[in-house]
Amino acid sequence: MQRKTSNDMSQTAEHSRSREASFSPRVVPVLTVISHPQPQRIGERLVLEELATSGRPVSLSRNAPEFSRLGGLVTQPLGDPFVSRTPVDFEPGTKGHLRLRVPENGTRVTVAGEPVQGLREFSPEELLMGVPLVLAERVVLLLHLTSHAETSAQDLGLVGQCDGIRQVREDIIRVADLDVPVLIRGETGTGKELVARAIHDRGPRRSGPFVSVNLGALAKELVAAELFGALRGAYTGATKDREGFFRAAQGGTLFLDEVGEAPTEVQVALLRVLETGEVYPVGGHTPVKVDVRLVSATDANLEARIQERLFRAPLLHRLAGFEIHMPPLRERREDIGPLFMHFARQELESLEGTERLASTDPRAEPWLPASLAVRLVRYSWPGNVRQLRNIVRQLVIGSRGLPHLRVDSRLEQTLDADALPVPGKAPATASGAPTPPAAPEAKPQRRKPSEVSEQELLEALRACSWDLKATADWLGIPRPSVYVLIDRSSLLRTARDLSPEEITTCFHDCGGDLDKMVQRLEVSKRALQRRLRELGLGVS
Repeated sequence: MQRKTSNDMSQTAEHSRSREASFSPRVVPVLTVISHPQPQRIGERLVLEELATSGRPVSLSRNAPEFSRLGGLVTQPLGDPFVSRTPVDFEPGTKGHLRLRVPENGTRVTVAGEPVQGLREFSPEELLMGVPLVLAERVVLLLHLTSHAETSAQDLGLVGQCDGIRQVREDIIRVADLDVPVLIRGETGTGKELVARAIHDRGPRRSGPFVSVNLGALAKELVAAELFGALRGAYTGATKDREGFFRAAQGGTLFLDEVGEAPTEVQVALLRVLETGEVYPVGGHTPVKVDVRLVSATDANLEARIQERLFRAPLLHRLAGFEIHMPPLRERREDIGPLFMHFARQELESLEGTERLASTDPRAEPWLPASLAVRLVRYSWPGNVRQLRNIVRQLVIGSRGLPHLRVDSRLEQTLDADALPVPGKAPATASGAPTPPAAPEAKPQRRKPSEVSEQELLEALRACSWDLKATADWLGIPRPSVYVLIDRSSLLRTARDLSPEEITTCFHDCGGDLDKMVQRLEVSKRALQRRLRELGLGVS
């Protein structure tokens, strides 16, 4: 047997330490660009591969290493002249921890508004949430974990590269060509209709119609007629035969949003359609054959509703031939920067052009300020992607003609008031004593509706893009109470209060964009959708 030298034993010990400090083979630490003076670089990533595989430190400076987009060929370093050439180092710690080492003469790095001096260690929990790092008050990087898996170059209409969205894309590709019902589950505003459209566009029915129906926006007494059709005279006001959404979607896809809101008698009829492929128009006795792929979506806990006898278990089993789960925005913080730029580009295209998003000047002031970028990634986003789109629209319109985004104090207060816990820093109580941070998933404390002021209700509705369920969650009150508070408010009006002339004018001014109409008229999206249907106006 060969005798080991002291050098051999030293190398063995070092290898053992590196192996102990290495990350799980399923996840690796990543730096994602959230804000940069060159806006087109937002979303680029640096995978800290060496940390995960060999336990070796990774140095980051102005000139190295190089960031890239997932699947992209172009790579480049941060390149900001205000970021020092003297590197900061990322080092492995024990038990999944990660250390950041900042030299005295290096780039100023801040975390949670506090400068990092010397060594700063991040726990696995902090890395899982994501830690925003601000470099030289100009570049914001999100330090987080991801599974180091390659992904399809196709985005399928979904912006983002977090693990949850990559899984959604894989699920879409896996089920699109099959003729099975799909149930999409996720919180309000997460983009469930985009997934339904992607399934339709990739499936064999892509040349057929895609019909989208929000069951929560239909009057309960008319749901059956809207879905299955009706014969003339079947009910009061039925002056002619009604085709119904199932027959309108013949040969294509019918998307039923908020399927958990379907009345009990409609649930029975839906189950029959799924089992037989036939619908019975209201007032008729002869079945009509339909050839439709059904994709449904819900933000409700259908299992709980089954226990409460509000939803039928057999229908859930038939709807969920395959389930897809949409992650909430608070669980995909590395996607907030790319989503922000995606919506900003859409808004700027309709206003004054997107030239400012193509800046290549390395010394330019960031169009997306670092302070705003940090607030965005720390916010809990109760209204999810829909709320982010609304906030981007407010920022872009409010900053028209200015070289940079202007953030008013009201928006800052909104973003700060419902922020996720700062990594490694307990929030202070009114007395100044620190309290343990709340879990990201924690719901607002339940309150009495009488405690909600009119102004607070108005601000919550605006922040949640006039989505009443998201507003109820935001305020910590039941959704029916939101309706009551709106009816009592002197500051608000409902869609029923709008004249046909006002709705029609707004419809044409907004080009049929329902989200823009909601923001201008400041009424519930569902209720406005119902009024538009009554007036015979389609929406984009």
